[in-house]
Amino acid sequence: MLTGPIRNNIDKLWEKFWTGGITNPLTVIEQISYLMFARMLDMQEEIAERKAARTGKVYSQLFPNTPEGQLLRWKNFKNLSGKELHKHLKQNVYPYFAQLGKVDDGTTESLGHIGEYMQDADLEIKNESVLVSAIEMVDALPLTQSDVKGDIYEHLLSKLTTAGINGQFRTPRHIIDAMIELIAPQPTETVCDPACGTAGFLARTMEYLNRKHSSEAGILIDEEGNKNYTGDLLEPYRDHINTNMFWGFDFDTTMLRVSSMNMALHGVANANIMYQDSLSKSIKEHFPKQEKDFFDVILANPPFKGSLDETNTNPDVLGMVKTKKTELLFVAHILRALKLGGRAAVIVPDGVLFGSSQAHQQLRQTLVEHNQLEGVISLPSGVFRPYAGVSTAILIFTKGGSTNNVWFYDLQADGYSLDDKRAELKGEGSNDLPDAIAKWKEYRALVESNASAEAIKQVFGDKTQKAFVVNAKTIIENKFDLSINRYKEVVHQQESYEDPKIILQKLKSLEVEILADLNELEGML
Repeated sequence: MLTGPIRNNIDKLWEKFWTGGITNPLTVIEQISYLMFARMLDMQEEIAERKAARTGKVYSQLFPNTPEGQLLRWKNFKNLSGKELHKHLKQNVYPYFAQLGKVDDGTTESLGHIGEYMQDADLEIKNESVLVSAIEMVDALPLTQSDVKGDIYEHLLSKLTTAGINGQFRTPRHIIDAMIELIAPQPTETVCDPACGTAGFLARTMEYLNRKHSSEAGILIDEEGNKNYTGDLLEPYRDHINTNMFWGFDFDTTMLRVSSMNMALHGVANANIMYQDSLSKSIKEHFPKQEKDFFDVILANPPFKGSLDETNTNPDVLGMVKTKKTELLFVAHILRALKLGGRAAVIVPDGVLFGSSQAHQQLRQTLVEHNQLEGVISLPSGVFRPYAGVSTAILIFTKGGSTNNVWFYDLQADGYSLDDKRAELKGEGSNDLPDAIAKWKEYRALVESNASAEAIKQVFGDKTQKAFVVNAKTIIENKFDLSINRYKEVVHQQESYEDPKIILQKLKSLEVEILADLNELEGML
């Protein structure tokens, strides 16, 4: 949990960047990221040094054991004067970032792909006083606490309030958390975001795993009430988590740097954050294994904006849905990338649900007839403000099989105001997300227990409620329309009014009273 003082210090530093001439939020995040990265490397080296001193084993040094090499360490340059600091970071420290983790064959060892994406790292803090303040603030951050590290970065990312030129924007953290809760990833699975941006879905999945498999879960209480610590329940899966579990693709190198740092700060040392346009045909060349039948879980909020050049689009995806629209192509790509039985939760614009074009209907038919479309959660139109006001929904589906029923939920409030301010709201009826998650789990429990259609109908058959079920046959008859308003039943309350003659008589009486008051006022004057 981020404390008030830490949050206030970050906000003050943000203001210094702004007044110092750096007004692009993403640039501010990048510059703070580089400094946090430099300090984390030094912390990692200190831990390795202490371990080597204790065990007597030789370790792989991050920094050369020379005067110049040691000056690259945070503890040895943080107290330099502003002018010396600026020159040292720009000419020595940042260029060294790009070489980190490299081994003889050019691959990376323990630092993932961060070194690769640091090739273009540059110091853009021109104001020396701002640089010194940034160094002091980063030095004071409690980066030894993994949960706080993640919260710090989430707080920085929350300041991104503009959409990218390709229609990408930050997904609100509470929406991400809800989607992860609905899919429930396991530590043995592979998780992907094909348009990862800042890696919000991947980083929050790691936090979800930490919550579900926390040290508290590893404590057993004996008959006498004593706590016996049984160990970190994620420990058997650490190698998989650090190297094989998380996959993120993006073609924006700035986002790749940010997302690589985000994963490192969330405790994943070697996440597979890769440069790749997921819809491009080049993915078949660069990532043939990951392009088809590979992932257990995909969580995504792919860009909705624009259309693609067919000549550069993966032909296998075009074979599933003949279109230029990215929102349709991404859902088709996700279906291909999932392994049989793999699960996905994907945010799509409402047009995907009811669009009448052949491509729209073709994709929905594929979801319903050749896969298991499990759920559709309709989101209120203000969820993505201030980036965009587009109406969206969450599609939940499993690859393979066919659909029997589709669970719908009409989510009308997400706990925040639906204007550009997105202020947090309290009180009854201000947040439907907990209810949606609870109802989804109740529905899935019925499905997994092989409950009869009648038993499911008894609980979710009332289409006037927020959560209800629609039979796949009904959806097929409606040209695979998945818009919630097509199936939700609205209860109209009959209003009774007085007879018009009585209303007119009351209006005349009021006119008489008003005229009498005006005459009295005129007499007083």
